[in-house]
Amino acid sequence: MTHRIIHRLNTALENRLPEQRLFLRSDQGTRFIRLQPWMQALILSASAVVLAWSIIVSAVLLIDSIGSGDAREQARLSYLEFETRLDEMATERDLRAAEAAAAQGRFSVALEQVSGMQSALLASEERRRELETGISLIQTTLRTAMTERDSAIAELAQVTGAAGTPTVASASKGDVSQTLGFLAAALDRTASERDAMESVADGAKTEADDIAYEMRLMEERHDEIFAQLEDAVTISMEPLDRVFSSVGIDPQNLIDEVRRGYSGQGGPLGPLAPAALPGGDTPAARADLERARAIFDGLDRLNLYRIAVDKTPLALPLKTSFRFTSPFGRRWGRMHEGIDLAGAYGSPIYATGDGVVVKAGWHSGYGQMVELRHPYGLSTLYGHLSEIKVSVGQKVSRGDRIGDMGNTGRSTGTHLHYEVHVGSEPINPMSFIKAATNVF
Repeated sequence: MTHRIIHRLNTALENRLPEQRLFLRSDQGTRFIRLQPWMQALILSASAVVLAWSIIVSAVLLIDSIGSGDAREQARLSYLEFETRLDEMATERDLRAAEAAAAQGRFSVALEQVSGMQSALLASEERRRELETGISLIQTTLRTAMTERDSAIAELAQVTGAAGTPTVASASKGDVSQTLGFLAAALDRTASERDAMESVADGAKTEADDIAYEMRLMEERHDEIFAQLEDAVTISMEPLDRVFSSVGIDPQNLIDEVRRGYSGQGGPLGPLAPAALPGGDTPAARADLERARAIFDGLDRLNLYRIAVDKTPLALPLKTSFRFTSPFGRRWGRMHEGIDLAGAYGSPIYATGDGVVVKAGWHSGYGQMVELRHPYGLSTLYGHLSEIKVSVGQKVSRGDRIGDMGNTGRSTGTHLHYEVHVGSEPINPMSFIKAATNVF
């Protein structure tokens, strides 16, 4: 049956692929191999399959190389943008704080001026009242004196007779005229002073109204500044919260741990919020103080997040072209606790975060392996290296070269096996790599 099928196949292909003979000459003689049409067709088909597979693999590698290069460039640009945004927000915070301090100073000066004007007004009013009281007393005394004088003149006239009366009356009239002139002048001066003090009081009231209006404008501006700062802090905080929540790290616990490690007073992470604001112990001043403290607390938390991000392994361990060949999870019935990244032999491997080398050497199925311990209970592992560039106990920073890609240990080809652990629990490294897109 098989011979019959081969014969029919040879007959069908004989016109296109005639039988060929391959001669092999040696010292003992000459031999030949018959290449029947079906054998030639099989060889051509296998060659075509191999050629097509090579083209497809090359295209996939080219696409992966282009994609990984774009991702690294985008990550670098995003990191620069994040740094610029933090610097702009810090500058804006300093400007707003300076404006608030200057406004509070102007407000204090204005309050002192209003207080002085009010004191002067009260003093003038008190003086006016004293003058009015004095004038009333003088008028009463004058009336009493005039009444007594008239009585004395009448008695004198009765005693001395009519002859001496004109002289006394003339003298009395002269005294009365002088007294009335003195009183009129005193009243004029008092009225002038009263009018001047009323004018000063009116000016002080107008100036107080203007200052009150400026204070209302200043309060509205303060509310606007506070709202902008609160929005900026909130917008900057949300991506960082998502970064650590997405990888299973409690953000509050992380902040507390960073604060314990950076608790020195007076340095860049010292207390930022003021103890009190100018303006006195009023409800408005207390409300502004609470809002300012909340903003400074947010900026402090943002700064602590920034420190945590610098020390957390969020970067890629490779900067050259690579291909993602195996994910995190179960594989062939066993747990694959990391990801595999295939690339060229000898490609540089970089630390993904600040840490200390705790292992550097041959380790079971990992072959040449490096393990880094990072802050906050995190650790990373780099396996199947061809060469190790660090030693145990050495401190490394993000981006330091720790080894080269290889094929040591239990491996089927050149690649990097990369793991991330939180405590003793393995975490999908792609969670950290994807979370970094919210920061860099």
